[in-house]
Amino acid sequence: MRTLSVKAKSQDRLKSLITATTKLWRKYHLTYDQTRYVAKEVRKALRLARVKARKRVVERLSRDEEHRLIRQAYKQRGERGLLIKTLFQTGLRVSEFVNLKVEDLFFEESMILVAKAKGGKSRYVPLLPELAQELRTYLSDRKTGYLFETNRQRQYSPRRIQQIVKEVAGRAKINKRVYPHLLRHSVATTLLERGMPIDQIQKFLGHTKLETTQIYAESTPEMIRESYQKALSG
Repeated sequence: MRTLSVKAKSQDRLKSLITATTKLWRKYHLTYDQTRYVAKEVRKALRLARVKARKRVVERLSRDEEHRLIRQAYKQRGERGLLIKTLFQTGLRVSEFVNLKVEDLFFEESMILVAKAKGGKSRYVPLLPELAQELRTYLSDRKTGYLFETNRQRQYSPRRIQQIVKEVAGRAKINKRVYPHLLRHSVATTLLERGMPIDQIQKFLGHTKLETTQIYAESTPEMIRESYQKALSG
């Protein structure tokens, strides 16, 4: 007979405690606000301090997974490959991506204007030469409309983009949950590893607070982070 693990035993004890607490709170007919107050006072009596925010480890695609995802996307019908490549290389939020219009592309300057960014602000994102050329060819003579449109010439919904990314990742046999924001994480950490200053990554991603961008620096290997900090101070 298998013995229970320490974690399982702990969970069983907590379940018993939750049951007992439920009965007690029900007996005294506590409201939601009253239960919050009681929990707060119990923590105070036990001198339980809130745990400081733990460092977040940002999940990302490996370089091999990035290549497999994009390769698989180009095997799909229509502009699926270019769509995912653009989403990945621009590091846009999915809400920003679906609102991109043809008029927002400035090929001479190799830039994209993100007009509907988070918080109602706008920013410019650089275009790599290869991607710019592919987008030129894809658009041909089209001058208006959304950059990527459905078969009915309508705007993609964020949910549909999420589905497309998930479907392609499944076909590429990537054994992790792949979603648009994960691509954003991946390109951010790649830029950091290649020595892009963190304030520039902040602008690229459209983060309001530098602290949000610093999560990526905390998630890179120690050697990369040290060389990056040296580059900043040099």
